[in-house]
Amino acid sequence: MFVQDRNEARDYYYQVWSKQKQKLPLEPIEAIISDVILEHPEYHHYLEQKESSRENDFSVEQNESNPFLHMGMHIALKEQVNSDRPAGISAVFKKIMNKSISVHDAEHKMMECLGRILWEAQRNQSLPDDNAYLECLKRAC
Repeated sequence: MFVQDRNEARDYYYQVWSKQKQKLPLEPIEAIISDVILEHPEYHHYLEQKESSRENDFSVEQNESNPFLHMGMHIALKEQVNSDRPAGISAVFKKIMNKSISVHDAEHKMMECLGRILWEAQRNQSLPDDNAYLECLKRAC
């Protein structure tokens, strides 16, 4: 899922949700996104209310979690594990899975590390540190 900005990313979610509801064929990446959307029924109303959710900043200060960011992290984790990038993440995922009740639960355990590494990269204006990310994930095992 290669998008340039927030609105473009959100529009992609709306498009996939619309295709899913209409039972239209999905491209492989759309199928992954659709699966993630279906795993999160608590977010479906955001996908139904495009006009209000498209511009919503989901402010942490107002105790709002960003459903698009949350689902995007699931998608990123699935892509990382499937491609084993960074190298070794598939093996770490298997260890986390052994202590989890589902794939979804394992991904939630991994999200804190992913979020931290992305935040640090943004703060430092650098690429994410793969080694630090894998070490964080290994501690989550």
